[in-house]
Amino acid sequence: PRPVRAPDFALEVFRFKDSLAEDLRQADLVISHAGAGSCLETLGEGKPLVVVINETLMDNHQLELARQLCRDGHLIYCTCSTLAETLQSVDLSLLKPFPPGRPEKFAAFLDDVLGLE
Repeated sequence: PRPVRAPDFALEVFRFKDSLAEDLRQADLVISHAGAGSCLETLGEGKPLVVVINETLMDNHQLELARQLCRDGHLIYCTCSTLAETLQSVDLSLLKPFPPGRPEKFAAFLDDVLGLE
């Protein structure tokens, strides 16, 4: 798909990209599927996120993740059929920042459980 540009607006659509890091840094809003990697990478960059749920997936783990992150106030989720309405009505200022990871706590837990320290 081709990018769409207007004076104050740019939309880039792609199926696959090796890295989203630069795109995320430049984005004002990210619209994505609700895969864990996409959600966590976007939220980790502090960007507002609207995820679009694929209703045709069986055992829809994306919906579970989107619901929880929405309950926690970190993102908005919708379906393809409600995306336009969601974008018109959403107040992104209500979203809460996603807390940074603390891998040292997990490492300390593993050290304790495995008796390494």
